[in-house]
Formats: sequence, structure tokens, C-alpha cells
Amino acid sequence: MHGRVLRPPVYEARLVSLDAGDVEKTPGIVKVVRDGSWVGVIAEREEIAIDAIDALRRAAKWETPAKSETQDTVHDWMLAQKSQDIFIKDSPSKSATPVAATVEATYRRPYHMHASIGPSTAVATLDGDTMRVQSHSQSIFETCAAIAEMLGMEKDKVHGQHVQGSGCYGHNAADDAAADAALLARAAPGRPVRVQWSRHDEHKWEPYGAAMLMKMKATIDGKGDVIDWTYDLWSTSHGTRPGGKAGNLLAAHYLEKPFALPTPVNGGPPNYAADRNAIALYEFPGQKVTTHFLTNFAARASSTRGLGAYANVFAIESFMDELAARASVDPLEFRLRYLKDERGRAVLQRAADLFGWKDWKKTPGRGRGVGFARYKGLAAYNAVAMEVEVDRASGRIRVLRVVSVNDCGEVVAPDGVKNQIEGGIVQSLSWTLKEGVRFDAAGVKSADWVSYPILTFSEIPNIEVELLDKPGLPFLGTGEASQGPTGASLANAVFDAAGVRLRDIPFTPARVKAALQA
Repeated sequence: MHGRVLRPPVYEARLVSLDAGDVEKTPGIVKVVRDGSWVGVIAEREEIAIDAIDALRRAAKWETPAKSETQDTVHDWMLAQKSQDIFIKDSPSKSATPVAATVEATYRRPYHMHASIGPSTAVATLDGDTMRVQSHSQSIFETCAAIAEMLGMEKDKVHGQHVQGSGCYGHNAADDAAADAALLARAAPGRPVRVQWSRHDEHKWEPYGAAMLMKMKATIDGKGDVIDWTYDLWSTSHGTRPGGKAGNLLAAHYLEKPFALPTPVNGGPPNYAADRNAIALYEFPGQKVTTHFLTNFAARASSTRGLGAYANVFAIESFMDELAARASVDPLEFRLRYLKDERGRAVLQRAADLFGWKDWKKTPGRGRGVGFARYKGLAAYNAVAMEVEVDRASGRIRVLRVVSVNDCGEVVAPDGVKNQIEGGIVQSLSWTLKEGVRFDAAGVKSADWVSYPILTFSEIPNIEVELLDKPGLPFLGTGEASQGPTGASLANAVFDAAGVRLRDIPFTPARVKAALQA
């Protein structure tokens, strides 16, 4: 059988009334299931279930609390929240060099979707006292434990089977689709119930990648060299996977006896989650890094690829470029001045050489940029150099070519490693150029591929990846190494091409034009 679920207009809405009489009489409808504010339908055919939900949506009346946060005010909201302040590095400078100036900059990342091309789905069957759940969840055992708690069943009575389905890097809606299917299957014992989320539901209700705000400050001497480096970041949680807790399942929030979201925590070492890669690999005389961790949300959020690393590297590497420009020093040379790690230096220098950094000739409207990081501070080293073109009339950014060099220790499967780096570059270009969840008091506005565009095939540049193989050295994780360096390299290349510094992701044509006209 086929199931669909009625979604409320906004997260906190509660169902006041619902006249389901006409829907229940519709041929092919097996059952309308309501538990508090959670409503679903079971039908013999999927299109009947879809039509039934459309009818129920028109018949439903909701109580919607007032809420004012929008995608444009969310970062101000973050600064106004009470935070857990965690000092992850505090190494004051012992330098006696006089401070000539203080440089500051603020960078912002919006909520990002996983944007899986295929929506989430699940099949559940109640057979006697045993619930069988088939799901493409990344945490099938923990998800089934959470479903057991939600249903009031013993854990060993909920059997999970992982099956292939639409994937993502992180925590998308697969677990929530499984919970929906289980609730419907409980109401119709003995027959499998398949729940396929719509594109609309996937876009509006999946747990997003967390919004972040990054504030950079550096004191510099008369030559532009860094004396003290201070980094403050604000972030909502990057981890609300089921973890065996019903409160992390979307459906459980709307039941007659709802389950509350467990208080999120900032992951665990290395680099935790929000502050992953917040400690720069560069060696400054003084460095202080503080995480301002938020346990509440303006929009639902959980894990996306790289967790906080993408935004942290974007901010750090953009600020390094700003300091280099202020000191009138080549960005590559400025980085190498503070990078003492020999493997890091080798990766950065090789990326520059492969790109042709030294011989590159400046032409109107075109620019080059570089970004570097060691993922988590202990995994793969990655550097990205790229060339872009900025159309000043339209504000459109065109990425022409990307070069990346990676050191992940001994390489066992070079094609697999290159695929990860290339995929990370494409994903990061999409995040940085286009993606950002739009929402206001009336709910999420990004409901399809028009309102939440992603990078298309025709926009993918020429990408060259080189691996520095290190036979005999330990294997280093490489799957999320290129996202941060790519976003930063793009920002730095745009500055070189157009003379404007973009600090708010995404770099839409409208934002580029506004920066050019400022």
C-alpha cells in the first residue's frame, strides 16, 4: 500500500481541526490515520494517496505561532541567542611588536539543503508484534531504536533492513520517511506500506546543514604581519541524527503525546562539529578560537558533508587573503609565511605550480584564487586553485578551471580518492554560488529546484586533481577535504577578478552586483 503525510505550514504549527469524511469515502483509500497533529493516509495506489493529502490540506485548520526569523535575519537571531561558549584554543601572543592596526571581517553561511536528487522513501510492515522497516537511512539500527520508542515497542521488535535509496553526505529525511511508514503500518497490520516523500516535502522538511556566523579579527604590525589571530564562530547544532531517541524523528513532534527534541551537543573530537577546522593550521604568534554553540534552531538542522569545516575554512582562508591584500603580499606567499607543516606546504606549493600561479597573466574580468586546509586538522591536506570570470553587467560568476592537490597518505584507490575530491569541489561550488534555504514567518520558501537551485552540468568547470602519494605513511580520510578550500578559493578569485570581497554565501548575481555598486 502507499502512504503520504500531511505537513503543517510551519514547524511549530498544531492541528486545530480536520474534516476527513470525504477523503475517507474516496475509492482506493484504505485509511486516514491521525495521531495528534500528525496525519497520514494509506491508499491502494500512490496517486490516490497524493490526491487525498491535497484534499486534507485544504480541509485542515492549523494554529500557527508567530515567528519572525527569516533567511535575512537569521544571523542577527544567532547573535541574540544564549550560547554555550567553548574556548577551543587560547594561546596569547608573547610578541612585543607594536600593533599597527586591527583588521576585522564577518562571514556568513546560510542553512543548506542536502538537496538529494531523489526524495526519501521507506517501507514498513507490522507482522504480528514485529515491525519491519526498510530504509536508506545511514543509521538504520539507531533509527529503528528511535522508532521503537516512538511506537512504544520493545527495541527487539523493530527490525531494520538497510536498502539502497537516494543518498546524501549527512542526515537527510530517510529516517523521517521510515518513521512515517512505521506509523502508517501500525494502523494497517499485515500489509507493507510504502511512503515516498514529495519533492516539496523533501525540500521543506529535511534537516538542513546548519547556518553559521564567523567573526575574524587580527592585530598586525607595520609590515602587515599577524600578531594576534582571534576567531569567534556561532553555529546551531550539526548533529540531530536519531541516535535511538524518538525526539529526533520529525513525526514524533506532532503526535498526541509528542516527543521533545533532545538538547543537541557539539559532537565530539577531533574538532567536534560546529568548530571543525576552526583552528587554522597556520602558526601565528597568538591565536584564540571560541565556539558560541546554540542548542536552539531557527530552522531544523543536522549533519551535512564536512559539518562546520566548509564554513570555517571559507572564513579563515578568505581572511588570509584579505590580510595578504592589505599587506600587498602575494596570497600564496602570505600563506607559506605562516604554514610550517611541511606536507601542507608541499600540497599548497604543488597546487600553485600545477595551476601556473607564477606565470598566470591578469586579464580584465578574470581572477585567480587559492584555498588550503588540512581536514579536521589531522586528515587529508588539500589545496585548491581556480580561475574565474566575473561579468560586471550581470553579476554572474563563471568558474573556468579548478586545480586541486591532495595528500591523504598512502593511496590505495586513486580513482576513488579523485572522485571524492572532484565531487567535493562540485558540491562546494554549488553551495557557494547558488544554495541557501529561504524562509520567513510563513515557512520555508525553498520548495523546488527553482526556489533552491543547484549547480547544473553545463556550469561545471574543467577540474584537475593530483594526488601526492605517500607509500608507507598512514592512510588519511579524504572524503570531505576539498569543500572548504574550494569555497574560499572561489571567494578569493572573485576578489582578484572584480575587486569586491564577498563574505555572505551564496555568491548570487544579485549579491555580486550589489557589491560592485557599493
